[in-house]
Amino acid sequence: MKILVACALALAALAGAARAADDYERPYHVEDGKVDQSVYNGYRRYGNSCLQCHGPDGAGSSYAPNLIESLKHLTHEQFAETVINGRQNVSTAQQNVMPSFGHVEDVVTYLDDIYAYLKARSDGALGRGRPERLPK
Repeated sequence: MKILVACALALAALAGAARAADDYERPYHVEDGKVDQSVYNGYRRYGNSCLQCHGPDGAGSSYAPNLIESLKHLTHEQFAETVINGRQNVSTAQQNVMPSFGHVEDVVTYLDDIYAYLKARSDGALGRGRPERLPK
């Protein structure tokens, strides 16, 4: 009986740790297709500053990459570094330039919100289009 209790406690602790790690990895809250205020704000800020190059919903365009796919591999730090400092990828076939947005207050101030929105899209937790807000 003591072994069963010990095993149950150990499993509960592991499950709790897994949930905590899972929550830590997700910078967004999506419930029944509705989003929290920061994700909604990220959607709005993305539309103002990023959509022109990266296309609707982060799906990419002919001259800027699909951010939904990119965020499957980029960490938050790598994303922030690229947005703030820009990046230039030059190959024999093409030249891609991501300008620096480190001086754009509406981007830098809300960078975590933009990341949360795009990460929710990347993880498949949020579909295309304008998200509905969760009640406050």
